[in-house]
Amino acid sequence: MKCLFLAAGYATRLYPLTENFPKPLLEVAGKPILDWLIDDLVQTGLVDEFIVISNHKFADIFRDWGQKKGVSILDDGTMSNETRLGAVKDIQFAIDQLQLDDDLLVMAGDNLLDFSLKGFIEYGREKKATCVMRYYEADEAKLHKSGVAEVDEDGRLMGMEEKPAQPKSHWCLPAFYYYTREDSHRIQQAIDAGCGTDAPGSFIAWLCKQAAVYAWEMPGRRYDIGNLESYEEVKKRFSERLRVDYQENND
Repeated sequence: MKCLFLAAGYATRLYPLTENFPKPLLEVAGKPILDWLIDDLVQTGLVDEFIVISNHKFADIFRDWGQKKGVSILDDGTMSNETRLGAVKDIQFAIDQLQLDDDLLVMAGDNLLDFSLKGFIEYGREKKATCVMRYYEADEAKLHKSGVAEVDEDGRLMGMEEKPAQPKSHWCLPAFYYYTREDSHRIQQAIDAGCGTDAPGSFIAWLCKQAAVYAWEMPGRRYDIGNLESYEEVKKRFSERLRVDYQENND
């Protein structure tokens, strides 16, 4: 399995921190955001290659970091927020450039989790189908800003909409995806059919009408670093988590 990190955005809401530095490499509790995700996945032993899709502006910064982590960096050639390809086209760009022909774990490079992704990968392998992650969101205002899904009793995705005006459920889908090899080859078909390309969930909204897609309920919390306030909150939470872990291991 290959893992793709979507990191070609420009994080304008985090300026000035990200004006000349990529958000996925901002430090949280002593290490970059991406390191938290990669270190967890390395421990699972289920991923054999890591790839970061960057824009041209930050590609060299990612390469310097990637050499130390053994991570491949792919430059999509864009230079501004206005000219970005969008997440779905970035995924297809990576598939084309690297001739990827494997199951893919695809995720945003600016999210953190307080649980391991091992369970998600095992769920996808058990279902033998493309899968997404879901969590219950009680706040309707937040539903308007998220991908929202309809899910049946077996966990199958019956429909999905990005940033709905009238949410049909309280199930939110963060940007973590398990694509089967077969479904990864359908991304270009979706683009040609008029699928949205900016938000990564747009492909899932199209795919769940063509094939079985399942939604794994998250066993913990996901942290979306979208602005300066959320970044400061995540730093505090993860620093406290490390402090508690240290105390428990040394009692």
